[in-house]
Amino acid sequence: MTKAVIYHNSRCSKSRATLAILEDKKVCIKEITYLETPPTAKELANILIMLDKSAIDIIRTNESKFKELGLNKSNNRSNQQWIEIMINNPILIERPIVVVNGKAVIGRPPENVLDII
Repeated sequence: MTKAVIYHNSRCSKSRATLAILEDKKVCIKEITYLETPPTAKELANILIMLDKSAIDIIRTNESKFKELGLNKSNNRSNQQWIEIMINNPILIERPIVVVNGKAVIGRPPENVLDII
């Protein structure tokens, strides 16, 4: 049986839809509500490697917290600095993120999860 970890927010429709696909495909799921239990910096760095993305690529720039913190994508910040910002402000992490067997996808659209299960 396929085992997956989903970092999600149950209030998000894309997260719920992605979770529903995993359940429909009979995937064994470990749910992590990332707003309550954010990934560590090391976990997030590993997720970025699996996604083949930099930290700025998975930041929710439309969140009010992004503007409240005075952030913008053109800031000269390192990948590690962006990771720390996301760890300290998990609402800024794009969701949902699904990890299966060393591969990861962002469930936007939710059907993206089909590529790794």
